[in-house]
Parts: sequence; structure tokens; C-alpha cells
Amino acid sequence: MYSGISYWSMPGGLEGTCSVETALKLALSHQFEALELCIGEQGILNIHLTEQECCHIRHQIHTTNLRVETLASGMSWGANPISNDQQIREHSLACNEQALQRAAWLGCSAFLYVPGVVTSPISPAERVRYDHAVERARQNISELLKTAERVGVELCLENVWNGLFYSPLEFAEFIDSFHSNHLGVYFDAGNLIGYQQHPPHWVEILGHRIKRVHVKGFRDSFGFSGSYEFCELGDGDVPLQETIQSLQDIGYDSTIIAEMLPYRDGLLKRTANTLNQLLNIPVS
Repeated sequence: MYSGISYWSMPGGLEGTCSVETALKLALSHQFEALELCIGEQGILNIHLTEQECCHIRHQIHTTNLRVETLASGMSWGANPISNDQQIREHSLACNEQALQRAAWLGCSAFLYVPGVVTSPISPAERVRYDHAVERARQNISELLKTAERVGVELCLENVWNGLFYSPLEFAEFIDSFHSNHLGVYFDAGNLIGYQQHPPHWVEILGHRIKRVHVKGFRDSFGFSGSYEFCELGDGDVPLQETIQSLQDIGYDSTIIAEMLPYRDGLLKRTANTLNQLLNIPVS
């Protein structure tokens, strides 16, 4: 497995203002082995980049020893793929098709896609009936898989406080129903905290369906306050060591991307030290 960091963890990453050159340099200087790029409708990395512009970024990547295999997107929060509004659903589908094409041009082999938001503390404006949500997600993924298979990029579904597929049994059955090697799970152990789920059990159940992995520091301080909070990697309630072991047990051997938000002084150094220790990666 390879230690990596998200573009969103960089200074200006969440705003989309961090240059790829800066992100590459920071990832390298902090001894990460991989960098995950992140795309949106706006910002330096956006869905309107031309093939030539993507090839220029790809050349920058090739001048380093970093693995840049994954492209993440948070566009589902601004344009819910399973919205009750058909125009929003159509816009979301078009945006993610464009993102898949850019992933291929950038040389990425996997694209993170949030399949839809039923209801969420992140975006509470809309509530979608669950059966409608699943059917709309199925329709969208059927279309996106056509693009993913054409451009040779894996479509990786992630759950992140979006109220969808919070049973590993349901998630596995949904993935299997498409019969496509280009569809899988982008697993984030931290996203399960607060939902009374044990991440290593999800790994055991999802098995080969897990295409890529995120880790983060997250603390469940439910008690009487009902609150949750981000924290340093290795702190909090995410059973990282046990989750890493379960990933090894299923034969996972790809990138482990730390998604630590927002950027703050010393964050990259502390995260790299903890993640490399977890993965038994020697550092100089």
C-alpha cells in the first residue's frame, strides 16, 4: 500500500486555488508516495480543462516519482445527482461525465463519485425519498459507466454523510448488480464513525469491491451533545490499525489517501508521519 495525501488538504486546496505544481512539491517534500487530485466546476482543476491542459499537468506529474492515480470530486454537494429536480440531475450527470474524461486525460485510473445525497448535515436543503434515490443513482451510474468504460477509468462510489447505502450488504449488492469491473467502492473508514458501524467489518464484507481508500481523523463525541469533529490522523475513534490490517487481509495493495481538512500549519508533516508509520513505510 502507498501513503498519499489529498489535494484538498493543501493550502488553498479546498478553494481550488492551489497549483498542481505546489501540491506535487508539498506531497513530495513531506514524503508521501501519492497525491490525489480533486476536480470541480471551478478552480484550477475544473471540468472544462482541455485535453492539452490536462496533458500539461500530466507531464508535471511525470517529472516526479509520485503516484497520481485518483481524481476526487465534491460536485454532488452542489448538484445532487439524485435530486428531486430533473434539471439538477441532468446537470450533475453532465458534470461527472466531463470529470471522467478529464481523469483519463490526467492519467488517473480511478474517479471518486458521491452517488447522491438523500439528506445530510452538509447539505440539508433537500430530502429525497430513499427508493427514488436508489433508482436515480442506478440510472446515473448506468450512464456514467458507459463513459468510465470508454475512457478506461474506474468509477468509485463513496458514502460521506449522504444518507445512502449505509449497510455494507446493500452496498455490495448494488455494486454487484452492474456486473462491471469498472465500478467499485471508494472506502473511507472515517465516514462510518457516528453511524454505529465498524470499518474493518465493512472491509471484510466489501472485499474486492474496494477499489480505493481514504483515511481521516474523526472523533465521535456523541454523548448528550450529538456532535462529531475532525481531529489529527491517529487520534479520535477511527480504528486505523485494525482497518489497515483488514485491507491487507483482503489483498488491497493500492493508495491510502489521507483526506485531512482544512489545511493548517504542520498538518502535512504530522499526517505523513502517522500514515507512513501505519503502513510501515520508512522515512528519511
